[in-house]
Amino acid sequence: MTSAFAAGGDHRSLPVPDGLDGMRLDQAVSRLFGLSRTAAAALVDAGDALVDGAARANSHKVKAGSWLDVTLPAPVAPPTVVPQAVPGLRVVYADDDIVVVDKPVGVAAHPSPGWTGPTVIGALAAIGHRISTSGAAERQGVVHRLDVGTTGIMVVAKSEQAYTALKRAFKYREVDKGYHAVVQGHLDPLRGTVDAPIDRHPTHDYRWAVVSGGKPSITHYDTLEAFPAASLVDVRLETGRTHQIRVHFSTLRHPCVGDLTYGADPTLSARLGLARQWLHARELSFLHPRTGDEVRFVSDYPDDLDRALQILRD
Repeated sequence: MTSAFAAGGDHRSLPVPDGLDGMRLDQAVSRLFGLSRTAAAALVDAGDALVDGAARANSHKVKAGSWLDVTLPAPVAPPTVVPQAVPGLRVVYADDDIVVVDKPVGVAAHPSPGWTGPTVIGALAAIGHRISTSGAAERQGVVHRLDVGTTGIMVVAKSEQAYTALKRAFKYREVDKGYHAVVQGHLDPLRGTVDAPIDRHPTHDYRWAVVSGGKPSITHYDTLEAFPAASLVDVRLETGRTHQIRVHFSTLRHPCVGDLTYGADPTLSARLGLARQWLHARELSFLHPRTGDEVRFVSDYPDDLDRALQILRD
C-alpha cells in the first residue's frame, strides 16, 4: 500500500472513504484535506488530484475505494503582527488587563492568511499596548471579533487572567453584545428571535448560511425606528457565529442595507452612499475579569452610517 504521507509531507495517497461515494472530486478533496472549495478546485484543475492514476474534472463523481493521489500546496507561513497606526481607531478604555477599542471600518481583528490591511492587534502594538496571553501569536488577546466591514466596540485581553475569564464569559453567554442594524423593509413581527443554525455556505467560499446541522445560532431583535424602505433595529446576540446578524436577517429576506454579499438592494445602497453593511457594534458589557465589577462601553455611529440614517429619516 502507498504511504499516506510521502516524503516532504505534501503528497497524500489514500482510498476514497465510503462516506464520500458519489461526491464531486473537488468537494471530496475539500472535505478530506480541509481546503476551501476554491482551493480544492484549483488543485484539481492543475492535475494535482489523480483518481486511480488519472486526472479528472472537478465534476467527476468519485467512488468509494477508488485511489486518490493528491499533491497539496506548500503550507502558508503563519501571519505575523505588524505594528501599524490605524487612523480612526480609538481606545475607549485601557488598564493592565483589558483594552477596549472603537473599531473603524476596513480593519480586521487580527492578521490572517490573505489579509494585507490594518488590524486591531497591529494598531494596539503600534501605540504601545503589550498583549501577554496564550494562543497563536497573531491572535493573542482576541476573545471576540468584528467583521472587517463592521464598526464599533471590541475588547481585547491584555493579561492571561483576562483572556481566560473573557473567553469563558463569551463561551457561556455572560457578555451582553448589543448591535444596531438597518435592514431592508419592515420586520414582522417587529420584535422577535431568530433561532437558526449557521455554518459555511455549501457552495460559496467566504460566505455563511443557515444550514441544517450547523452550529446553534440565536439572534434577538427589536425594531427601534421604521422608514419607508428600511428599519433600524436593536440586535442582541446569544451566540457569536461568523456573520451571524448578516446571515439571519438575509434569511428573513431583510438583509442589512448595503450588504451586497447577502442580498441587499444595490440601488438603495447607492442612494444611501453605503459601501458596506449598515451594522454597528453599539455596546458591550461584561464583568471586569479582575475586579468583578460590571463595565459597559458604548459607541456612537460612524459618519457613513449616521449619514445614511439621516437620508432615510429625511
